[in-house]
Amino acid sequence: MVEAMQGAGVVVTGAGGGIGAALARRFAAEGARVVVNDLDAAKAKAVADEIGGIAVAGDASLVVAEARDALDGTVDVYCANAGVASGGSEAAGENVWALAWDVNVMAHVRAAHALLPDWLERGGGRFVSTVSAAGLLTMIGAAPYSVTKHGAYAFAEWLSLTYRHRGVKVHAICPQGVRTDMLEATGSAGDLVLQPTAIEPEAVADALMKGIEEDRFLILPHPEVAGYYQARAADPDRWMTNMNHLQQKWETTE
Repeated sequence: MVEAMQGAGVVVTGAGGGIGAALARRFAAEGARVVVNDLDAAKAKAVADEIGGIAVAGDASLVVAEARDALDGTVDVYCANAGVASGGSEAAGENVWALAWDVNVMAHVRAAHALLPDWLERGGGRFVSTVSAAGLLTMIGAAPYSVTKHGAYAFAEWLSLTYRHRGVKVHAICPQGVRTDMLEATGSAGDLVLQPTAIEPEAVADALMKGIEEDRFLILPHPEVAGYYQARAADPDRWMTNMNHLQQKWETTE
């Protein structure tokens, strides 16, 4: 058991299924009081009923105030998990880019803006950002997703370096493939890159709890991502060449 989670007020966005539902279940199992947020009210209620939590349906960008009220005025942990897996290239529509930016980045910014005054006043709070290995590396065939997940990682990094001395803890979870509906939506690119090493959502929840216990910012449910990230930093041109080879391999399967 993670002692810090017992009795904590936790909000998980995008928790009607997939990683979000797994996080909600795990926090509840750790003794936390959990608000389950999802755009789909029925899914949010189903998960909340299962874990003895509280369902708060609606846009993740606007959930903080209602969730805080549901938790008797205190949010201790906020999991910015809701996301959209927008595929496409630079030619993707402006609406696709705008939605990816709004959900994958700006929802995190808005939540932090709403949460930080209270956290800074009381000297504590925990912000969990579900990013993706794409935020550290990239993902073929998905420019809007890759770019905005880089943005989500950058924002989590900025939060951590800015407020850690004031008691705010930040965790960035960066898995590769996770067996969810979102993975299925990635199509042939996901089949090539993500499916072979895909893990269950519960493994992501396990990795987060271990990361919380060890007080780590970067949480890698796929440990091999650390090596890829190091290789990318050490020799960007070689890494880009290797990724281009993967791109070419994918193009031959299309």
